[in-house]
This record gives sequence, structure tokens and C-alpha cells, in this order.
Amino acid sequence: MTEPPTLPARNEPELPLHTPSGASLSAAAFIALIAWLALAAQADITIGRLAVRGYGLLDALERMSSYLTNLTALLCALSFTCVALRPSTPLGRFFRAPTVVTATVVYMVFVGLAYNLLLRHLWTPSGYRSLVNESLHTVLPIFAALYWLLFVPRFHLTIRQSLLWLVYPLTYIAVTMLRGRLSDFYPYPFIDVLELGYERVLINETLLVCAFLGLMAMFLAINHRRPRSRDSSAVQNVRQDAGS
Repeated sequence: MTEPPTLPARNEPELPLHTPSGASLSAAAFIALIAWLALAAQADITIGRLAVRGYGLLDALERMSSYLTNLTALLCALSFTCVALRPSTPLGRFFRAPTVVTATVVYMVFVGLAYNLLLRHLWTPSGYRSLVNESLHTVLPIFAALYWLLFVPRFHLTIRQSLLWLVYPLTYIAVTMLRGRLSDFYPYPFIDVLELGYERVLINETLLVCAFLGLMAMFLAINHRRPRSRDSSAVQNVRQDAGS
């Protein structure tokens, strides 16, 4: 059995998805291309670095999957590829839904902000690695945010939908802690239990979740201040006429 759908508020009608514009499809394809190229380059770097130490392909893929940046870039690549190439399929329509696009963009922007505020000072890559690093942590978040500003219309978000946005970061934290306990490898210094201990790591993780909630709130506030589309106004007028 499935739960009955949550009805939107009367002053925020839920609109059907319309045929996407050519500009939005082109922008989605461009973002997907950046994401795939950056991930491929990062895989090349990781495989090469670990091969020198005697590790194989599966080890490299496992190491890549430890980083939130790589997982989020993969999510971004998959979602924008579906939007660009399969917009009318069930999967394409799912990823085109404003709530889903917004969640994906929030994840990508959070990755960019976290890196640039907390990690950038820890290392200075050069050449090829610098290009890949900037693509993942700066270029991709910026273009994803621009796509959201330009092509995602105002939408209604239920409490249940907003809580679902937390599943991804909370699952990442839980899995990373479990993997770290088994392997003694923690991908980021602020969650390194071996160096900081569980109490400090728990505080850091709580602060990160609060920061993510703040970023969510910012996007939702921008969404709330956007003018209603003509379609939204038309649907609202029809409902008012039907009720009179």
C-alpha cells in the first residue's frame, strides 16, 4: 500500500510539468557534460594514484565513493543527463520536478561551499588536478545554481518532501562512520574519529547538518519570494471559481 499524496495548499497549486524549453535542455546537457568529464578525470587521477600503491580498480572506485563530492557530482550528472536526453520519460519527468531539481542543486551547492570554506586551505593542487578540483567544487555548483535560478519555477514543498531532502546527507554520514570504523579511513579531517574522537566529530556533523538546513532554508526563501507563474494564477482562479 502506498501513502495518499499530500495535497498542496490552496494558495500554492501544484502544476503539471510542461514541455521544457530548448534553453533549459541545452543548459542541462552542458551541466551533465561538465559533471561526467570531471568525474572521469577524477577517476583517472584516483586510479593512477592508488595503482602506484598496489591497489586495483575496485579499490579506486571504493575510495572515490567515500567522498561526498564524487557522489553528489554523480547524482548531478545522472539527473541532468535524464533532464537533457529523456525529458518526457518517467525518469526524466522525475528529475525535472522542481522539488527534485532543487534538492539536487542544494546538495551540489553545499558541496561547493563546504569545500571552499573548510577544505580549500588544506591543499593546493596544480595543473590537471587543479582543473578537475575547480570543476567539481566551483564550476559545477555555480552552473547548477544558475540553472535553478533561470529554469526552475516557483513550487510548493510539503514538510514530508523537505524532510526527504535530509535522507541523502544523513545516510552519507551514517555510512561514512560505519566504513571508517571498519577501515580506519575517514575522507574528511572534520569527521576523522581517529584524530578528533567521537564527541568532537558528532559536534562537527551536527554543525554541518545545521549548515545544510540553513542552505535549504535560503533556497526555499528565494522560491517563496518568486512571483507566481501565469499558469499558477490560472489554476488558482479556476479553483476559486469552482468553489464559488
